[in-house]
Amino acid sequence: MEVRDSNGNLLNEGDTVTVIKDLKVKGSSSTIKRGTVVKNIRLTDDEAEIEGRVERTVMVLKTCFLKKA
Repeated sequence: MEVRDSNGNLLNEGDTVTVIKDLKVKGSSSTIKRGTVVKNIRLTDDEAEIEGRVERTVMVLKTCFLKKA
């Protein structure tokens, strides 16, 4: 399974990615701002999603809103 970011770059375990758009967090009033860096990503079973730690919270993020840093 190949996981790719919004620009088509291949993503691997442990990569660092950057958020390209402000994202609202479901179930919370907070947002993830554009330019937020997510380090040490983990791949999931779905090629359109990754797991990463954002502000001390592990979140699942869609790869279409990320670019490899």
